[in-house]
Amino acid sequence: MKILQSRSNMFMGIALLILVLFPLFNDSRSMMILLTQIFIFGIFAMSYDLLLGYTGIVSFGHAMFFGIGAYSTGIFLDRMEPTMMWFFISLLAGFAVAGIVSYIVGLLTLRLKSHFYAMLTLAFAGLFLVLAEKWRTLTFGNDGFTFRTPDFMKDRMTFYFACLAVMAAVYFILKRFTQSPAGSVLQAIRENEQRAESLGFHVLHYKIIASVIAGVLASLAGSLYAISLRFVNTSVFTMDITLDALLMTIIGGVGTLIGAIIGAGLIEFAHHWLTELAGTYPIFERWIIFFGILYILAVMFFPAGIVGSLRKIGSKKKTVKKHRPEEKKIAG
Repeated sequence: MKILQSRSNMFMGIALLILVLFPLFNDSRSMMILLTQIFIFGIFAMSYDLLLGYTGIVSFGHAMFFGIGAYSTGIFLDRMEPTMMWFFISLLAGFAVAGIVSYIVGLLTLRLKSHFYAMLTLAFAGLFLVLAEKWRTLTFGNDGFTFRTPDFMKDRMTFYFACLAVMAAVYFILKRFTQSPAGSVLQAIRENEQRAESLGFHVLHYKIIASVIAGVLASLAGSLYAISLRFVNTSVFTMDITLDALLMTIIGGVGTLIGAIIGAGLIEFAHHWLTELAGTYPIFERWIIFFGILYILAVMFFPAGIVGSLRKIGSKKKTVKKHRPEEKKIAG
């Protein structure tokens, strides 16, 4: 296990170094924008993985928190001066609203079975979507609105490094959290909720903690997403955003964190690649069908996700190596 962990850390270190050096050797603006989107959705997918992968909670309305963050930043920077101070205030406002909403939703439903939570989050997400559509004086409805960004974030390379740093920080913070005693309790709840409760743990308390942390991190991703586009509209509250997070988590590997980032990369690259092909070949205009085929193939060949499947292969090889010396001794 330690060998696998050290290899994983080495791989992540190399990947991080490559991403840091990438803008210095490649000046492609479109590729830098695409990678920035991957970093943002990597944060969003990790927040979803905390719920699904580590706590066993299914949410159909995770886009609600993403949208709260996006609108919080958009409204503050539109109504106030586009400075870093107001950007950080917008982040805090988004964190506060997302935390309160996730706490209320969790308190209402997490004491019940997980599908009640899934359906209520879907209902709340629909409520926020309708609110964003109808409150035109604040949100401009479906048309959305553009806004100015702080000077520090206008440069694409600066924003690229900022998003990379935030994604890395979120990963290491969540990694520490999931390896802490509280994280171990969450995983115990995922495996057997009744047994965890019989051991004296307040299950609802831990579930709400996971829900609030996931909601706050999703809000952070939404704020960065709004900054990357310098535009926000009601699409940030749609089911598509939640489905993207779900697909990223499942394809990359549930309960791995790094799998969520890999899944985000694959999904965003697939979106970009299939959309480009649609401009050249008419058959790819219905790119969502091909995207569905790619997803089915990924689930068929990697049922535990990419990272989960690789870990299983690694553990099998290790088991085989352990048994070989024993077989030789018996044969001798």
